[in-house]
Amino acid sequence: QVQLVESGGGSVQAGGSLRLSCAAFGHTYCMNDMSWYRQAPGKEREFVSAIDLYGRTSYADSVKGRFTTSQDNAKNTVYLQMNSLKPEDTAMYYCKTNVCQRWGQGTQVTVSS
Repeated sequence: QVQLVESGGGSVQAGGSLRLSCAAFGHTYCMNDMSWYRQAPGKEREFVSAIDLYGRTSYADSVKGRFTTSQDNAKNTVYLQMNSLKPEDTAMYYCKTNVCQRWGQGTQVTVSS
């Protein structure tokens, strides 16, 4: 099957930026429809963004205008560019292949005020 490896999480002050990466190894067709989710302590996991084979994207209302999802087919990698970060963006971020129903391990994002 496919393995998803996430990276790019860390700590940043409010207003700062981070770029998360999700690289696929194995059956890369699994990356034809990818999503980002996040989960904060005590809250349910929520949808953040999605990108399909053709680069078409969708976003949760809470991140529209601040986050951008993109892909690099040569690297079998999808990205989540996170700008104008807010403390409420603090969460564990996960990537998921919708085609193959597999999750990455998650990467922590912490935004301080």
